[in-house]
Amino acid sequence: MDEQSIIVEDLVKKYGDFIALDHISFDVKSGEVFGLLGPNGAGKTTTIKILTGLTQPTSGKAIVSGLDVTQNPNEVKRRIGWISADVIVDDDLSAWENLELQGKLEGIKDWKDRAKQLLEYFGIFEFKDKQLGKFSTGMRKKVEISMALLNSPDVVFMDEPTIGLDVSTRKALWDIIKKINRDFGVTVLLTTHYMEEADMLCERIAIINKGKITAVGSPEDLKSRYGGDVIEIQFYGNFDPKVFEKYGAATIKENVIKIKVNNAESILVDMLKDLSQVKVKSLKIEKASLDTAFLNLTGNTIEEEDFDARKFYTVLRRSRK
Repeated sequence: MDEQSIIVEDLVKKYGDFIALDHISFDVKSGEVFGLLGPNGAGKTTTIKILTGLTQPTSGKAIVSGLDVTQNPNEVKRRIGWISADVIVDDDLSAWENLELQGKLEGIKDWKDRAKQLLEYFGIFEFKDKQLGKFSTGMRKKVEISMALLNSPDVVFMDEPTIGLDVSTRKALWDIIKKINRDFGVTVLLTTHYMEEADMLCERIAIINKGKITAVGSPEDLKSRYGGDVIEIQFYGNFDPKVFEKYGAATIKENVIKIKVNNAESILVDMLKDLSQVKVKSLKIEKASLDTAFLNLTGNTIEEEDFDARKFYTVLRRSRK
């Protein structure tokens, strides 16, 4: 049986009459990169606040690194790391001074040895005395990740870690996340609004919507079960859309028909015969994706959440001691 780093059982969080979390359950295996995805207001932030010991659930169980969060919130904080959408570092200080501040705030006795190891690991030790504001975004992110790993955490929470980064820096950070997951054996709980990122990094994903978990599975599993292929036909003139209803759900807008099918290739030969009745301008196939699975499960596209990550992180860091 796989050891579990995070266990959420029948978790409920109410704010007055508003139910933010409605009996949600999921688990994260030790050493896994696990995605928690949902539209704005779905309950992601509330879930993370409970799992990091910053707010109490109304009922249910939350276990992180073998500890009940409600009973041992401060000990849980000492066993986790945090990486946010914002690069939360002090640009007026050097990389070494940022790590020193982190180490002293968390009461880490051997912070110097650990800081040296991490900066060498990321290839930036030679720049340790350089003011952080003069670093590139990618290098600043490496320092932030070093700060998150300074206390040798069992679990690292990554909340929109690549938001606002250019494509090349984002992909470089993907490699870093995979590398630290492998080399340090840390469990990663990731939130992101980039479906490609979730597909690339996560072994499993939980979709949360309106306070409920609607699906849990690997990216391929979710795409297979909830994605579906879409055949898009642009046409001239008029025709009877019932011709295509036998293949799947069809919608027409202006001169474009979209047909949702399980597997486009398997029915395309038969469909081409029916297309002889239509004056076709173009035909394209959109393969199943996490975007379509997410849309089908939530009815929404995923967007950035209005969340004060710096304030959240400050509270988390101060409450570890």
